[in-house]
Amino acid sequence: MEKTFAKVEEMADHVKEYVNNHISAVKLSVAEKTSALLANIIAVTIALLVFVMFVIFSSVAVAFAFAKLTGEYYWGFLIVAGIYLLIGILVWSLKERILRMPIMNAILQQLFNEEEDSDENL
Repeated sequence: MEKTFAKVEEMADHVKEYVNNHISAVKLSVAEKTSALLANIIAVTIALLVFVMFVIFSSVAVAFAFAKLTGEYYWGFLIVAGIYLLIGILVWSLKERILRMPIMNAILQQLFNEEEDSDENL
């Protein structure tokens, strides 16, 4: 009888160790996924800031070019503003297809890509 209790205690210790190891593995996996996602968000944010600066400076340059063609500064800037208004309307009307779905797919791929890699290694 004592032998049985000893084996049950040993088995309980193994189960506790397994559960603790599994919890640690899940914590590491979550930390890895979170850090990868955060790194991607930071990289995209920096790239977007650089792109916005490029757009601002090139917009001013194009506005001055249109102003030179039309002879008045306000016409150049109004033409550029009209172009941005058209682009804004186009993006707003297609936001589901060109923004929401690709962003959602990229985030899901980032989160679940590592699980597929770890499954292949088993």
